Amino acid sequence: MKVLLVGSGGREHALAFKIAQSPLVDTLFAAPGNPGIARHARCVPIPVDAQDDLVKLAERERIDFTVVGPEAPLVAGLADRFAERGLLALGPGAKAAQLEGSKAYAKRLMARHAIPTARFETFVDPEEARRYCEALGAPLVVKADGLAAGKGAIVCTTLEEAARATRACMEERVFGAAGTTVVVEEFLRGDEISFFALANGTDAVAVGVAQDHKTVFDGDRGPNTGGMGAYSPVPGFDATLERRVMDTIVRPTITALAREGAPYRGVLFVGLMLTADGPKVLEYNCRWGDPECQVIMTRLDEDIVPLLVAAAKGAPLPVRVAWKPEPAVCVNLVSGGYPGRYPTGLAIEGVETAGVDGVEVFQAGTSERDGRLVTAGGRVLGVTATGRDVRDAIARAYAAAAKIKFDGLHYRRDIGYRAIATT
Repeated sequence: MKVLLVGSGGREHALAFKIAQSPLVDTLFAAPGNPGIARHARCVPIPVDAQDDLVKLAERERIDFTVVGPEAPLVAGLADRFAERGLLALGPGAKAAQLEGSKAYAKRLMARHAIPTARFETFVDPEEARRYCEALGAPLVVKADGLAAGKGAIVCTTLEEAARATRACMEERVFGAAGTTVVVEEFLRGDEISFFALANGTDAVAVGVAQDHKTVFDGDRGPNTGGMGAYSPVPGFDATLERRVMDTIVRPTITALAREGAPYRGVLFVGLMLTADGPKVLEYNCRWGDPECQVIMTRLDEDIVPLLVAAAKGAPLPVRVAWKPEPAVCVNLVSGGYPGRYPTGLAIEGVETAGVDGVEVFQAGTSERDGRLVTAGGRVLGVTATGRDVRDAIARAYAAAAKIKFDGLHYRRDIGYRAIATT
């Protein structure tokens, strides 16, 4: 079969790496792809938001199946466009993708269907938002309603920080239109987990759990980023807890969307907080996480393509998927200045020597210039390693990361520290 992968980041490189291994796939296309993805796929320079061109590509090349990686084209209705043309694509339609496209929509859905989450209110008036913050008390969380590249959730430890957060979102518009509406919610205490399920419109199967490291500096300090690293599996997250999440959160969410006329077919990413009262939803995303996808794809021990196709078709899903026993760790190498302003076009050295001995170097913010690999984004590379245990995987990832050089290179030195503390 011919498969099209939409996207150009580290998540999409990990998906290309896994999809290309399938004996069912004769040709893999990627739009637009990146130099790393080009090792597995034929890259076509079509942006993810060029819906007409993507549909034309699928029709011209007689694509059998399309996998949409990033959230923005799904929220914009790309899966709907493909369905209108009779093209099979994995990803929720625009209405269901509002789970990620609008935090207010997601919270209201949870409230209507008694899905466990933090107490919240939504606001379009900054003064009303600040008054609610004062009534709720710190710590609390201010979230931009729309898409903000994983950076729109601001944890506020004081009311002064909450006032600054609401002002930044609603008045200074640091997140653009995404911050016109904000959600203010109580701060949940516990362990934060990334949980993934694959849904076929009426049911779902668990497809991985990981723990992300959001802040840019060691010790969970500094501003939030799109993700500085991840590991999988998560110690203590056992089969009993997985069943609880599926029964109290994932399946009720899929059922609620179906009842409201928005059947969900695709990957559902549930950001969870494991509180003393049980797992609660922090947020939903309508795609694989990044860098969680990198560690999950290296651990998945079966052909991913039949799973994705079944979900897209609304066909039955397996009860469980198979995993390699070895843990995986991803360390993101980022540009100096990220998540703020950063330079691009800087030469990258050492990728070839790093990607050996159980290590995959997934490319995210890269491009080629005059035959050389150069930086092209904030998160540049995801050095991902497996090992006999989590300590071994961490050591392998960092040994590989040390082989890579570019000006201003930065990465956290403590990815996986929580896993070590519990083993």
